[in-house]
Amino acid sequence: MNADDPEVLVLRLDPDLPLPRYAHSGDAGADLCAREGVRLEPGERALVPTGIALAIPDGWAAFVHPRSGLAAREGLTIVNAPGTVDAGYRGEILVCLLNTDTRRPVILERGDLIAQLVFQRVGRARFVETPALPSSERDVAGHGSTGGVSRWRFEPDARRHTEEKNK
Repeated sequence: MNADDPEVLVLRLDPDLPLPRYAHSGDAGADLCAREGVRLEPGERALVPTGIALAIPDGWAAFVHPRSGLAAREGLTIVNAPGTVDAGYRGEILVCLLNTDTRRPVILERGDLIAQLVFQRVGRARFVETPALPSSERDVAGHGSTGGVSRWRFEPDARRHTEEKNK
């Protein structure tokens, strides 16, 4: 741990479950486990409790991310990924899991690792109304404006092509 890392107070709501923990040095996400077992049928979602509540310092937030192995093997993801845990929230951390597999249920047991918690510094914006926005390189080009992956493969400078198209 370095001096810039936040100190996060943890209230253990279930004494038999472990605190969040980092599996390896250098990991960004601390593992969270399920307080209850759950069976998710294909396409089904559920709020799964983790057995912990946190006091996150002001200026920080925690973000609940899916576990890549569960996503790849089981099709399990988080509906609102990443889920945001604000500094002022003191309730139990709940994870909104979704089974994206179209054929098989996902069965989780109590204590299974279900998500990762990533901490980040956050700022609060000061919103200033204006009659117009300054221009930028991207400007108003939105969803899909840089093309797809296949285009990147065959067109090394897809950005230049997009800029020319938008002139």
